[in-house]
Amino acid sequence: QVQLVESGGGLVQPGGSLRLSCVASGSISSIYAMGWQRQAPGKQRELVAAIGSGGSINYADSVKGRFTISRDNAKNTVYLQMNSLKSEDTAVYYCNLAMWNGANYWGQGTQVTVSS
Repeated sequence: QVQLVESGGGLVQPGGSLRLSCVASGSISSIYAMGWQRQAPGKQRELVAAIGSGGSINYADSVKGRFTISRDNAKNTVYLQMNSLKSEDTAVYYCNLAMWNGANYWGQGTQVTVSS
């Protein structure tokens, strides 16, 4: 089994910053990619950012220039630095890990609320 533990969510004012972390543990054989998705109330879950094993990175257009994803392979940890946060960034953020064998794992989610 693989466990993903997220941390770093919370309440922040518009324009502020937060840093999310996700630590993977357990039977990790070969990671294909790690990343973050989010789900706002009444909306579908959407990709925020993902980083592949070779270092390739994808961002949602809505977060480009504001969010930065990074990964520490030695610690099986992925980070999401979120700057210039907007109210529309309010959502539950989920960490995702995809293995080369096709298996997908999700964290429990961490709430990010952007409000004055």
